[in-house]
Amino acid sequence: MTRTRVGGAAGPSSGADATAAGRGRRGLAMASAIAGTVFAVLLVTALTLVRQAPGLGVSDQAYQDFYADAGHSDVLVTVGLHIVPFAGIAFLWYAVALRILVLAVPGERPQLPQWLQLAAGVVVVCTLFVARALVGAVALQRVFSADPLPPPEVARALASAGYGVAFVYGVRAAGMFMITTTSLLRHAQLMPRWLAWVSYLLALGLLASTTFHPAILLVFPAWVVVSSAALLLTGRRPNVQQEPSQNGSDRP
Repeated sequence: MTRTRVGGAAGPSSGADATAAGRGRRGLAMASAIAGTVFAVLLVTALTLVRQAPGLGVSDQAYQDFYADAGHSDVLVTVGLHIVPFAGIAFLWYAVALRILVLAVPGERPQLPQWLQLAAGVVVVCTLFVARALVGAVALQRVFSADPLPPPEVARALASAGYGVAFVYGVRAAGMFMITTTSLLRHAQLMPRWLAWVSYLLALGLLASTTFHPAILLVFPAWVVVSSAALLLTGRRPNVQQEPSQNGSDRP
């Protein structure tokens, strides 16, 4: 497997360079953890609000009553839709800061997990946007348009498509992101072994999931928060993986 080597030859200023590099890695760990936590909070909030829209199992009358109601349920769904982009932005900050942090640790890096993690992160954001837009499309029309609302069959079809994108594609993309990220963090010694095993098991559960229960959507943001906390603790260590050296210079 092709690997990327990070780090250079040691010299008289290697001690000062190592200290500066350590501070830089701690800053990246902090940025990644903050962005990951913000992503999780925004995502859970958005999911809770968009969840107010009628589900797949309700009757046509329930659809009609929800969108004909003069209350604020459809407004809450619309607010949730507006929160989703900010959750996606926070996730991109989290993923990029995490990627830079892993590459900043001296040593060789397998390239395949790097690119798979990047691709999986992009797919996670895309499926998040598309799924929430489909589920909340009718509520958005109800709030911002005076045109007649589509019949319940159309609303249910849009919701079905949104559920499919989220539960069939998005959940598996999240599982792939968890696997590749865990592999990179373990290789860089930035994740405890026990958390890596838990992460792999949760990711395999997402990949094999066939449920449409909303609780499955909470696994990924919960993992982001826990792994971010572990990353902060691990990033404080002064002995993060160093480049092997002998007599002050790299081995040939």
